[in-house]
Amino acid sequence: MDKVYSHKEVEEKIYKGWEEKGYFKPEINPKGRPYCIILPPPNANGALHFGHAMFTIEDILIRFHRMRGDAALWLPGTDHAGIETQFVFEKKLKQEGKSRLDFDRETLYKMIWEYVENHRGGIQKQLRRLGFSLDWSREKYTLDPDIVKLVYKTFKKMYDEGLVYRGYRLVNYCTFDGTSFSDLEVTYEERRTPLLYMKYGPFVIATVRPETKFRDTALAVNPKDPRYKDKIGKTYEIQGLLGVVKMKIIADVQVNPEFGTGIMKVTPAHDPHDFELGKKYNLAVTPIIGFDGKMDFSWFLDRKNIDPKYRARAERYHGKYVKEARKLMIDDLKEDGLLLKTDENYVHRVGVCYKCKNVLEPLPMEQWFVNVDSLKEKAIEVVKNGKIKIYPKRFEDQYFQWLENLNDWNISRQIAWGIRVPAWLCSRCHPEQSEAMRQTVPGEGSRDSLATPQNDSTEGWIVTDGQRPEKCPNCGSKKLEQDPDTFDTWFSSGQWPFITLQTTRRGDYDKFYPTTVMETGYDLLRAWVSRMVMLGLYITGNVPFKNVLFHGLVNDPYGKKMSKSKGNVINPLELVDKYGADSVRFALIYGNATGNDQSLSYPKLEAARKFTNKLWNMGRFITLCHPELDSGSKSSNTEMPNQAEPDRHDTRGLFKIAKHKNDKSMIKKTQKLVKEITGHLDNYNFNYAAERLYDFSWHEFADKYIEDVKKRINKNSFIILSSLFLVQLKLLHPFMPFVTEEIYQRFGFGKSIMIDNWPVT
Repeated sequence: MDKVYSHKEVEEKIYKGWEEKGYFKPEINPKGRPYCIILPPPNANGALHFGHAMFTIEDILIRFHRMRGDAALWLPGTDHAGIETQFVFEKKLKQEGKSRLDFDRETLYKMIWEYVENHRGGIQKQLRRLGFSLDWSREKYTLDPDIVKLVYKTFKKMYDEGLVYRGYRLVNYCTFDGTSFSDLEVTYEERRTPLLYMKYGPFVIATVRPETKFRDTALAVNPKDPRYKDKIGKTYEIQGLLGVVKMKIIADVQVNPEFGTGIMKVTPAHDPHDFELGKKYNLAVTPIIGFDGKMDFSWFLDRKNIDPKYRARAERYHGKYVKEARKLMIDDLKEDGLLLKTDENYVHRVGVCYKCKNVLEPLPMEQWFVNVDSLKEKAIEVVKNGKIKIYPKRFEDQYFQWLENLNDWNISRQIAWGIRVPAWLCSRCHPEQSEAMRQTVPGEGSRDSLATPQNDSTEGWIVTDGQRPEKCPNCGSKKLEQDPDTFDTWFSSGQWPFITLQTTRRGDYDKFYPTTVMETGYDLLRAWVSRMVMLGLYITGNVPFKNVLFHGLVNDPYGKKMSKSKGNVINPLELVDKYGADSVRFALIYGNATGNDQSLSYPKLEAARKFTNKLWNMGRFITLCHPELDSGSKSSNTEMPNQAEPDRHDTRGLFKIAKHKNDKSMIKKTQKLVKEITGHLDNYNFNYAAERLYDFSWHEFADKYIEDVKKRINKNSFIILSSLFLVQLKLLHPFMPFVTEEIYQRFGFGKSIMIDNWPVT
């Protein structure tokens, strides 16, 4: 064996050989028990980040079960990632001095498609570099035609059965990105915003949003608040910035009497709580902020005989962005003596876009929703009854809490990139709405004409499983306009386990569904895991996976979350180049309990590299211990003669030739090690397994046993020494696949360690 192990010379060669020989396919063990993991599909819009290196856990499991004789399938794929990808592409356009609004829908979609295709191949290369034994012959993409067809089929089924509806709701709308988001895509940040105490007729109210007061439809108090009991049901004249308005006081138990003065203004068009009050008390929903994020006073300016003072104010406010208009309004409140005091230190939680970090506007609009009531009940039940087990168990509470409080799911997005909603309107039967759709460019903020209040129904909409309807079933017209919206990415990826297996090879679904393990970051518990469970149960009648395993996040060396904006993102392949894939993989697992966050540690990487070199040196030393080998051999080919007897793959047979007490002791210790490591992997205790292997190989085997054996080397002791080393290589292989394979081949132990048998326990 060479004096120095060179990962750069070994890794590419070995991986290519594995792939060419078909070792990643479950057909390697055709009679084995099905064992399946679906790779959480990386976003196909750029290079992998360091968090993707945690897929190492999945590779450990797949290699472990492949060696146990299971028909192990690790199915790869990539996600088109809807808004994520369009956001990245728009940043690229901005650098070129362009905007998404410069292109029609078809052109924009084509441009993004080409951009994504240039990156998908790069993602494959990165996953290969990390040694991941994925079955590339079964790779899927969320925009594959057969995948899209099944997504449409699911939508149609849910629509036909009343689980999908068109509803008028307040949605989380990003005026910068020009799209709505579901509740789980909202990031909440604590921000300091002035709390204004305003004179409101005979009352004083506290608010951080004076800009919405122009569309208040009522005042609300708690019915138990003694300050306002005699005011409930009465109507008062309120002097505002644009004149006098009349406001009725309603009572509701949801009003917090401890906030501000205990009386609140109700603006159903711009606050989720107020929207629910509006539905309950039949209050008008009248927006003051448009989808472009600008104030809209056209409703006021269209009036006749307006006081010139108020007209001038409305004209100043009109068309201004919220922050700018708010400043003007505060100045006018002061001028009119309506601003009594300001709390400049008020801190509250503000919902922001998880992509651009701009404040989200609650805005009323029609969207497609999934009724989740029955879906979430079943998803909760399968975890409670053990059909799905969650590891670590502490994440169960988060799972239950999220589902129990889950509202109906907004699944439509105002973007071009993604799977378009297969719903049409007849231009003859619904001329205004169809015309609005025809003129709307996704994300341009021009959807006001589609935001008129509607009943929660799909009346007038023609929903199909993807194909364009030939004619309107009502009037027979062929002039139909498709909804410009696309599906929420999580609607398609929430079906990932069954739509992949249904579209790979005949028999895959029947054999591998439900999958064995879903392994992913705990940050995807809400967005992805819960939705896979709901949709999997609904479509297939079975759970999508038997076990859910969560890993933690990988932060930078200072414990901070990696982010491009912070400039602390580390490319995993840079570390692979420097330390080798085995070292990167081992460092990620060693010393970090399953589900816990960790900080990237260069000392751990260096220690893992030294361990890799230690294994190589152990192998080299063992070859030099062979009594019939020339210690000066420099051959790079197999240097170890094959030994037929006893079976090197079964430690039990070694007792037949073991004469020395230390040999017998080490055989027993190795057998115990096999049981320990097997148990740790079965229970997902990867860190315990890695730590135990490190300590055993380096300290018990190398430092003690090898030093002992070399003093008394003979044929039998050599066979025991090399055989016990083989066992360690097998146990280490799932963690460090390249160096173990290279040593295995140099020793001539067999075709490949990755298809060899797991050590007998």
